[in-house]
Amino acid sequence: MKFVISKDLEHSTLLNTLMTGVSAALFFYLLFDVILHGLLIGSDVSTISSTLYGNAEEFIEPILLDTLLLQVHIDLFMSLFTLMILSTMYIRLFSEEKTTKWLIHLIFIIGLATPLMLLVSYMGTLLFVYVWIFAFLAGHLLAIFFALRIMKRLFTL
Repeated sequence: MKFVISKDLEHSTLLNTLMTGVSAALFFYLLFDVILHGLLIGSDVSTISSTLYGNAEEFIEPILLDTLLLQVHIDLFMSLFTLMILSTMYIRLFSEEKTTKWLIHLIFIIGLATPLMLLVSYMGTLLFVYVWIFAFLAGHLLAIFFALRIMKRLFTL
């Protein structure tokens, strides 16, 4: 977390390289997280609803509640770490912009609401599945945008 204190990123190539590496790792984590959720839960609405609610015609049982709670716990834990690291670097590099505060608030609200929406969609109706898909993709796209913007700024220093 030295990059929070150090103001001189232009002369610290090691710190610049470290921050670029962390941003790249988080970028790939976010991409692979989308793929993983597509494999575990489903990649379209019918597959997701079959996973959550089951399908008697195809003999698919619904996901167990303890498995879903474990997935929600993992998602909350990983999103907290990912968002904290990305937002710290983003604030450090883009603190002079007026939209930074709004983007940070938005990504935290989406990032923390997404796993909870998955749980609500299990307990609720198909409408919440659509809300979860939108929140999941919007949160990941916004975090990927953060990572790419951080890497672009670090390459220009």
